[in-house]
Amino acid sequence: MIPLKTIEELINKHRLLENDLSSGNIDKKLFAEKSKEYSDLNEIIKDAKKYISYENDKLELQKILDDKGVDKELIKMAEIELNNLKSENKENEKKLRLFLLPKDEADKKNAIIEIRAGTGGLEASLFASDLFKMYEKISNKKKWTVELISISKSEAGGLKEVIATIKGSNIYSTLKYESGVHRVQRVPDTETQGRVHTSAATVAVLPEVEEVDLKINETDLRIDVFRAGGPGGQSVNTTDSAVRITHIPTGISVSQQDEKSQHKNKSKGMKILRSRLYELERSRIEKERSKDRKSKIGTGDRSERIRTYNFPQGRVTDHRINLTLHKLEEFLEGENFDEMIEALILQAQEETLSTMN
Repeated sequence: MIPLKTIEELINKHRLLENDLSSGNIDKKLFAEKSKEYSDLNEIIKDAKKYISYENDKLELQKILDDKGVDKELIKMAEIELNNLKSENKENEKKLRLFLLPKDEADKKNAIIEIRAGTGGLEASLFASDLFKMYEKISNKKKWTVELISISKSEAGGLKEVIATIKGSNIYSTLKYESGVHRVQRVPDTETQGRVHTSAATVAVLPEVEEVDLKINETDLRIDVFRAGGPGGQSVNTTDSAVRITHIPTGISVSQQDEKSQHKNKSKGMKILRSRLYELERSRIEKERSKDRKSKIGTGDRSERIRTYNFPQGRVTDHRINLTLHKLEEFLEGENFDEMIEALILQAQEETLSTMN
C-alpha cells in the first residue's frame, strides 16, 4: 500500500501548480517547466483522488453488506460494486506506483550509439552494418535525426565500428535497452555448404552529455596526435590531424580521425569521452542502489548477450524477457521495434515495483 500522505502530496502539488499557471505571474521558461509537470500530474490525478477515497467508499459498501435489513438485490449490487472497487483500486495503485518510480534524469537526453563488429570476422561486420541500418530506419520512422560521428568500414562492405548521435524526443529512454551483445545466426553469402554461422556485434547506447552536465579537468587529460590511418603515437607535427584523448584517472581512451581538422576530431572525441564518463558514474550509482536486487534488464552491460537474430527461423529473441517475435525481416526494417521495447520497459518497471513492495 502507498502511504496516503504521499498521494495527498501529489494532489496538493497539482493544486499549487494549477494556481501558479493561472496566476499569470510567471516567466516563460518557468511556465513551460511547470506546464509539463502539471500535464504529467494531470494523467494520474483522478486515480490519486480515487485512491484517497477508496477506504471510505469501501466502508460505505461494507455497511450495506453488514446490514441484515437490506434486501438481497441491494446486497448483490453492493457485492458487485465492492469487487469492482477493489479491482479499480489495484489498478490505480499500480499506476500511481509507476508514476512515483524514480525518474532517470538521462531519459530525456539524446543518445550516442556505438556499434562494433564482434566475433565472426567479416560476417560480424556485415551484421554491425545491418544493425546500424535498422537504427537509421527506426530513427526515420520516429522523425529522429542521426548524425555520424565516426565510421570504420570492413573489406566486405560492412562496418568494423560506427559511432553516431541520435537526436529527438526521449531518445535515451527508448534506446538504452539496446546496450549489449547482439548475436546473428545465418548462412553467409560465401558459405558453399549452406551451414549456419554465428557472429555478433556489440551495441553501446550512452546519453549525450553537454559540457554543463559534466566538467572534465584539462589536467586529467592526455592528448596525443598522430597521422590519420597510422598506428598512432605522440607527434609534434602540426599536419597530423588524428587525435587520441585519454582520461588519466579512469584510463578511458577515445580516438578520432574522420575529420581533416585536428580541432574537429578533438571536439568529437571530447563528446564521446564526456558521455562515457557520465555513464560510468551513472553505472556506479546504479550498482550501489541495486546491490540487493537482480535485474534481468537495464544493466547496460556490453558483455551481456541480449538478443539473437535467427535468419533460418525468421525470428528475433530477446533473452532478457524471453520474448520471441517471428517477424525478423520486419524487425530489421524497424516495423515492430516498439513491440520489443514496450515489453522491455514493462519488465523494467515491474522489477522496480517489486523492490518497492
